Amino acid sequence: MVGANLKSETMKLMDKRSAMEAEMNAIIEQLCQPGGPGLSGNLVDSEGFPLADIDIPVVRAQRHRLAELKNDHQEITEKIDVNIQVLHSAKLTSTPKDSGVETNQNASVANAGASASLQNLVLRDSLSANDVDMISSMPFAMVDEIADASPAAEDGLQLGDQIVKFGNVKAGDSLLQRLASEAQANQGHPVPVIIMRQGALLNLSLTPRTWQGRGLLGCHFRIM
Repeated sequence: MVGANLKSETMKLMDKRSAMEAEMNAIIEQLCQPGGPGLSGNLVDSEGFPLADIDIPVVRAQRHRLAELKNDHQEITEKIDVNIQVLHSAKLTSTPKDSGVETNQNASVANAGASASLQNLVLRDSLSANDVDMISSMPFAMVDEIADASPAAEDGLQLGDQIVKFGNVKAGDSLLQRLASEAQANQGHPVPVIIMRQGALLNLSLTPRTWQGRGLLGCHFRIM
């Protein structure tokens, strides 16, 4: 059945992407730990000599691996998005009048006798805990720096978390500026945030506020 095959393929891609995200998060945690070189920090001192307290070959290998994973993650996300659009379109175009069965049979190449429709397939066995609509929500930024005792840290945000939605901000243009504006506009008020952590979507509430450090959140977002 074409629908079942597409769903199975999508779930395998999602598992593969989750493994990539776990590896990316592990690398980020190592590079961004206290005293670490960060994701793009200099590996030489002001005089051009290698930093003595950093294993430069290892850091370079980790950064290179992270770049590879980011490219692979983008590619696999695009494949998942295409599959989700196909499944979601089949769900939307299947109407009670047609019952979905005929549409599904026409979509099946070698399974004209299939009994379940794509619509019922999606409804019965969701691709994730919150079905197709949630799967199609893709992160647009990653937390690559976060200060101890900052508002972001105290409200539950963690290094490596991927931002799917921050208040009214989702994917689009001028994201850093829009994120800053959203935080400023909601100073002292909780902002609903959807993040992806270890492949799972989570809901947080962040309250931008002044503290002893810089900014209203005390973290840095890297646009993906």
